[in-house]
Amino acid sequence: MTKRLTLLLILVILLGACNMPGRNQDPITATVNESELTAPTDTPNPIPPTDTLPPPTEPPLPAATDVPEVYGPENFPADINPLTGQKVSNPALLERRPLAVKVQIFPRGQRPPWGVALADIVYDYYQNNGLTRFHTIFLGTDAEQVGPIRSARLLDGQLINMYKSIFVFGGADSRILSRLYNAPYYDRLVVEGYGNCPPLCRVDPNGYNILMTNTTQLSEYATQKGIPNDRQDLDGMTFNSITPGGGSTGEQIFVRYSVSSYNRWDFDPGSGRYLRFQDIQESQDFASQGYDALTDQLTNQQIAADNVVILFAAHKFVAGSKPGKSEIVEIKLEGTGDAIAFRDGQKFELQWNRPESASVLYLAFPDGTPYAYKPGNTWYQVIGESSTMETQEDGATRFQFAIP
Repeated sequence: MTKRLTLLLILVILLGACNMPGRNQDPITATVNESELTAPTDTPNPIPPTDTLPPPTEPPLPAATDVPEVYGPENFPADINPLTGQKVSNPALLERRPLAVKVQIFPRGQRPPWGVALADIVYDYYQNNGLTRFHTIFLGTDAEQVGPIRSARLLDGQLINMYKSIFVFGGADSRILSRLYNAPYYDRLVVEGYGNCPPLCRVDPNGYNILMTNTTQLSEYATQKGIPNDRQDLDGMTFNSITPGGGSTGEQIFVRYSVSSYNRWDFDPGSGRYLRFQDIQESQDFASQGYDALTDQLTNQQIAADNVVILFAAHKFVAGSKPGKSEIVEIKLEGTGDAIAFRDGQKFELQWNRPESASVLYLAFPDGTPYAYKPGNTWYQVIGESSTMETQEDGATRFQFAIP
């Protein structure tokens, strides 16, 4: 009896063990209340196998910090001034002829001049008796006052041809007047006369009776008088905001014409322009020269240039003319010649070119590659072919004017 009870007990234990969860038992399925479920959160796409990855992309290029502005020598946009390479605020100004005004720089007591700081291009060249005078050219800007206006010289005729301009001046020697009024551009010459104030009026600052003009009124006057005053072909110059390679240090320029007439240009890194200084005393040599800043009475600021260019050109006395107050000098700015250009504190040895009488003067490297001016205004200093150039140890360049 005892043995049977023992066997029965063992059987009960074995049967209970069969009902315990185990590795071979069906998995337990949990029941979950659907109201307790939450929406799944977005998860990143799984990374595809290595052999299916897209090829790597190049990193984006950094934004350009100095995009070059290149214009010329032709096909200038309608709003880009072909004499400065700059966009003008009033493109209508480019639909007229350039306006050229002859402005004095001597005597010293009548300085400073008016309006020349606003000109697109200025030619500073020898007139007579050791002195120089300005030929100022306006196209993309206007000036309320330009002057003092003085007499013309022979080179003015070449510049009128070159820039197809309307030219304002205050008389001239009879031999010069004969040349000007017998030229094809005779109808674009404007001198003081009865009833033409404005645009040419006399003013009396500091007791001087000087002749002045307003370029806006001058352009309107030309149109009223039937002077052809439409847009002209002024192709030729090339402009680039990036400084060309191949230059050398050119931060200071001395140009000496005589004991009475000399000037200096200093590069100003802050503005990126060259500042003009003018003689204040007689001087026998470079060492004894004295300067003061040359300002503009219209702007009340020192005259500055984005480009300063020295042009070497043939000078000769006209037959019957002798050195002195009444001398007449012929300057040949035709064909080609040597030039030294300064921009951005750099100096470049170049060639100037004017292949035809109606061609705008432009610059090129010796191999013929066009030279790019800095966008902005340009001052040309015209000196004789036999003039000398000397580079100082401090990087300054000195030019001594000479006529054979």
